[in-house]
Amino acid sequence: MATREFRAFAATLLLVDIAGSALGAERFEIGRPATEAEIAAWNIDIDRDGRKLPAGHGSVAHGREVFEAQCASCHGQKGEGDTGEQLAGGQGTLASAKPVKTVGSFWPYAPTLFDYIRRAMPMNAPQSLSDGDVYAVSGYVLYLNGLAVENAVFDAKSLAAIRMPNRDGFVPDPRPDVKP
Repeated sequence: MATREFRAFAATLLLVDIAGSALGAERFEIGRPATEAEIAAWNIDIDRDGRKLPAGHGSVAHGREVFEAQCASCHGQKGEGDTGEQLAGGQGTLASAKPVKTVGSFWPYAPTLFDYIRRAMPMNAPQSLSDGDVYAVSGYVLYLNGLAVENAVFDAKSLAAIRMPNRDGFVPDPRPDVKP
């Protein structure tokens, strides 16, 4: 697509988006505004530094039990991968021709592991694990990657204190924060 055509196409998309926003859902009588309770139920994001991690704790030992019951069928008994992604191993492979991106080799922040597990796992029942179970599974996955000891217990403070091997492996986004 030529530059002029692309600009015209982009401008058309922008106008359609603005018009749709201005008309709103009420115009078409579809949907409804979310309730405060519905918003609160999904307002569960965790910052990379661990802000907003919930109260609770979980041990690596309990994490092994939860992992075997809820995670191993997709991720393998030791996080080696199966129908789901490989979670363990891969250290030292990122600069190779065949990098293995796992929690231990690629993931930059441990609190975001908690966030992802709580938000999206297990795949057949997201948000079904208790916060204690999520701390425990997070700890077990860290243990599988050699980043936690077998008798560790994780909570907001100890999970945020884990320094992931690839923390400095990402390029910072130079754009300023844009607030809506």
